[in-house]
Amino acid sequence: MSATKTLILNKEQIHQKSKRIAYQIIEDNFDETDIVLVGIADRGYIFAQRLQKLLIEIAPQINIQLMRVEINKLKRQLDASTDQDITIAQDKVIILVDDVLNSGRTLAYGLGLFLNIPLKKMRTAVLIDRSHHSFPIFSDYYGVKLSTILKEHVEVKFEEHDGVTADAAYLS
Repeated sequence: MSATKTLILNKEQIHQKSKRIAYQIIEDNFDETDIVLVGIADRGYIFAQRLQKLLIEIAPQINIQLMRVEINKLKRQLDASTDQDITIAQDKVIILVDDVLNSGRTLAYGLGLFLNIPLKKMRTAVLIDRSHHSFPIFSDYYGVKLSTILKEHVEVKFEEHDGVTADAAYLS
């Protein structure tokens, strides 16, 4: 990992991208009464909380539920837990949310949690899509797509999680 960091998105740009993603979610699901945002801990969940706020502002008629998923990313098989019973997602639209899509493993594991639940539709939302997918996972809603080399690292910093004074996304 390089010692130099390049700013990809600042706080204002992250907010703009988040708002655009929220509008895209509403446009894609305008006739729905319920949407479940499933945020992958930690930063994906923070991003999902922010999307929930925006969605409630934009479309207060839609019930926007939030679920937190903890995934053990070091294991080669699905090892995950949720803060709620996954049956709340039954017959609803699910948006799986993370901060960065790299190989697709994390989102694939998140998808695996819902394979035995009948869903209306499942989509993915990420702030940054790195386009290095090893799994057949793609982002339905994204803030920015980056073509990077494998050695580069994308890091998203959120005020409420990382103790920084302003949100930012960096390439290093």
